[in-house]
Amino acid sequence: MNPFELSHKALMCGNVVEKIEITNQLHNLKNKQLLNYQSKYHIDPVKFPGRPDKPTLARFGSMPKRGQSDIGFIETIHAICHIEFNAINLALDAAYRFRNMPDKFYQDWIQVAFEESQHFQLLNNYLIELGYQYGDFDAHNGLWKMTYETDYDVLARMALVPRVLEARGLDATPKIQKRFSKSTFKPMVGLLDIIFQDEIGHVKIGNFWFHHLCKVRKIDPIKTFDELVEKHIGEQLRGPFNLEARKMADFTDQELHYLQSR
Repeated sequence: MNPFELSHKALMCGNVVEKIEITNQLHNLKNKQLLNYQSKYHIDPVKFPGRPDKPTLARFGSMPKRGQSDIGFIETIHAICHIEFNAINLALDAAYRFRNMPDKFYQDWIQVAFEESQHFQLLNNYLIELGYQYGDFDAHNGLWKMTYETDYDVLARMALVPRVLEARGLDATPKIQKRFSKSTFKPMVGLLDIIFQDEIGHVKIGNFWFHHLCKVRKIDPIKTFDELVEKHIGEQLRGPFNLEARKMADFTDQELHYLQSR
């Protein structure tokens, strides 16, 4: 089977249930070693991946502040659910877009796509228990914007999507868990534990491939990362950083010093 064709099919599917079904199929074929990573398939820019009509997408700066009321917590759950939905697409795009990488690269990102789909379902099921569902609140598109902007080079993608955007989740999760632990939505603490442990692995995968590519291209990882942050983000990465989680995700001591000293 052609992993690039299936990844693209899942990526462009706008029906949530079907997207997850195709991602599961891809994952099962990967586990059974039935995917041919030498397959040919077109590579197109994807400005807008498949997504349902809801949620309505709004600019990040226009999103309302979430309060400490019940509805504020539910909006936070929905926002995290939206992040996980986007993360399915991020991983599928990595598996689809970049060619001439080792087989393990595609296997890694298919695994990530599957795990992100599991996270999405955990959170959406909890929203349904609460009388809501994915799409009931507005959301923003910041994660996909960076994915689209780094479609020109696998190294830029590995540098900035897992190592910046997803790593921010490692920084933020313990604080979010603390808020939920003092609310009537305590089940979120356990759900976020599951997600947090998997996300350490996802960031670790990004770190592995970023450093692999730097080694292959004989370029300095710190200097390269700094140049890409300047090019695509244009400002310093803001802390505080969860140094323990980032170490578990294989950020080097040099990289952690870089983050803290900027």
